[in-house]
Formats: sequence, structure tokens, C-alpha cells
Amino acid sequence: MPASPDLTSSDPVARLHAALATVIDPEIRKPITDLDMVGRVEVEDETAHVVIKLTIVGCPAARSIERAVRAAVLSVPGITRDEVTITVMTPAERSALTERLRAGRGAQTAQFGPDSLTRVYAVTSGKGGVGKSTLTANLAVELATRGLSVGLIDADVFGFSIPGILGLVHDGVTQPPTRVGEMILPPVAHGVKVISIGMFLEGTDAASRAVSWRGPMLHRTIQQFLTDVFFGDLDVLLLDLPPGTGDVAISIGQLLPQAEVLVVTTPQPAAAEVAERSGIVARQTGQSVLGVVENMAGVELPDGQRLSIFGEGGGAEVARRLSAGQQHAVPLLASVPLSVALREGGDSGQPLVISTPEDPAAHAIKTVADVLGQRQRGLAGRSLPFTTAHG
Repeated sequence: MPASPDLTSSDPVARLHAALATVIDPEIRKPITDLDMVGRVEVEDETAHVVIKLTIVGCPAARSIERAVRAAVLSVPGITRDEVTITVMTPAERSALTERLRAGRGAQTAQFGPDSLTRVYAVTSGKGGVGKSTLTANLAVELATRGLSVGLIDADVFGFSIPGILGLVHDGVTQPPTRVGEMILPPVAHGVKVISIGMFLEGTDAASRAVSWRGPMLHRTIQQFLTDVFFGDLDVLLLDLPPGTGDVAISIGQLLPQAEVLVVTTPQPAAAEVAERSGIVARQTGQSVLGVVENMAGVELPDGQRLSIFGEGGGAEVARRLSAGQQHAVPLLASVPLSVALREGGDSGQPLVISTPEDPAAHAIKTVADVLGQRQRGLAGRSLPFTTAHG
């Protein structure tokens, strides 16, 4: 374990190390000093000589890291000139880094098993077009703005849209993840670590390309997202599931049996009936239903009247049906009104909760985030990663 940086040392090299410890790798989200990315550090008169070792050749964060390093170096009293040399880790150094990041966990071991303290929420719906992905993305961003470490898996392999909603698509090209050996580092958008199949499709038309896979391929994709993608220590992991009760929902139930499910519906009675099925399938795979979110719940007109375009009561009806025969009632967590700003935010890659936080739809989404952000996973019944010593 490296020593803590000495911020008061009379040694200029120690002060430099202290300053470099404030530089955070934007992809791994850890100080570069903790990642062994800092090589030689020397001071000659008022000039600092610093060697930085990037994880890979062509690291997309290279420029931002170099800028941050130069700023940190020049912030040290007595240093007026910086000479920063950018190199790349050796294969052995890169392998050691990935092993340390995994904390001894094998490459094919899931990160969010039953013993994980990460709260896992699968957002599902019975049918498409209910705004599930938009709600999931906004929930993730809202939780991140509250200081939580949040990951988001776009498990809607056929209808992936999360990268676009979070602004990770530029000129038709989706920002790809960074590969460090066998480890995949997910892009970060609005403070959320995001992975989607859309990031692995190449070409300028990749964002609109169709994926047509059978069940086994879908299962392997979700499994790889949970094993090969390095999310680090997360407080919350959200999964945007495809609509319906097909292969992906079953795979999530097998791979993440401790996940809790949010069921999204519209107020329309017909949609509510279909939405109930997704909650039933979640229970059949061992998951629990945390609550229901009703989307597109009317719009307020200039004269103060409320126009219920998609009907009324669907969310409450789904909650009532899913509560039947259960020890604990399934609540209706929020009714999210129709919002032009919510739609515009999804199109522009600027989620509503940060672009227009005063919008009524944003307030409703924040109500759901209040529930997710305050809940904790208990330690009861779980083994802890240490043993007692006997004197």
C-alpha cells in the first residue's frame, strides 16, 4: 500500500507526488498515483521532470490527463517549469494493474454477485415505447449528481438507446470503451459509467444499426458486461432491460438474482396489463419488485386543466395487481407527466434532471431517486472478506 502523499513535506519531490495524487484518471476514476501511472519524478532547480505511463497506446484520455498533470505540477510552490513525458505501461505493468483493479477476482467472475454491496436495479416494462430507457438514464444521472457511484448497463440489445440519451453518440458514432488487456473501461457520461452493445458496433451508421441475435448470444453479451467491464466500486447499478419477458430478462434473473425490479408503465389500462407480466417474470427468477413508475401521466394545459392523453390509473393498477398475495405491498413510486423537455433532453444527450431540473417530470424522477438513493443493502447473512485472528 503506497504511503499517503505528504502535503507539508520540505522535500519538493514529495510535494510533487502529493500534487499528482490529486489527478484522477477520468476512465478508472482513481488517482494516477494509485494506478502506478507515475514514473520518474525529479526536481532540478525550479523545473519538475515527470514521467506519466498511460495504460494503453492511443488512450482517449491522454490529453486530459496530461493537462491535469501539468496543472498539478505547476501548482507546487517553487516549481515554475514542467517537463512532462508521456509513455505507455509495459504489458507486465498493465497486467499487474488489471489484477489489482480486480482485487484478485478472476477475469470471468461477475462483479455483482449476491455478496456485493452494490444495489442493483433492473428497469423493465411489458411493452416498448413507454419511456423506460429515458427514465433509466435520468435516474442514473440524478443519483450520480447526489454523489453516488453509478453504473448503467444498456441491456436492451435490440433497441439500445442509452448512449444517445446520455450524449455518447457524435455524428452517428458511439463513443467506444477503452480496453486495457482483457479489461473494458466503460465511457463516463454525466458522472455515470455506461456500457451498451452500441459501443461495439463499428462504422458511421453504428448508432442506427440493427442487432439480430438468438438467446445464447444475448446471454453471453450480458454475462460479458458483468465480468469483463470494470465498473469499480459502485453504490448503484441500473440495468435498462428490453421490453417484454424474453431471453434477456431471464438471463438477468439468473446472473443477478438479488436485483430489484422497477416496472415502468403508462396510464393506459392495456399497457398496465402487459406491464404486470414483466414483474411476474422477475419474481419467477427470484427477484423482487421494488415498485412501479407510471410514465406519460398526462400534461397540464395553460388553463390549468390536465389532459390525460394515455388515460389514467395504469400505474396504480399495476401496483395493486403486483401487490396481490405478497407480504409487502408494491408501491407506485411516481407518476411522471408528459414533458417536451424530457423528450428534448433525450434527443440532445442532456438528461432532463440536469438540463431542466425544475420541470415537473424531473421532480417526479427525483422522487424515485429519493427511494433508490436512500436504500442500503444489509450485511445480514453474507460472508465478510476477512477472518478473525486468534492470539
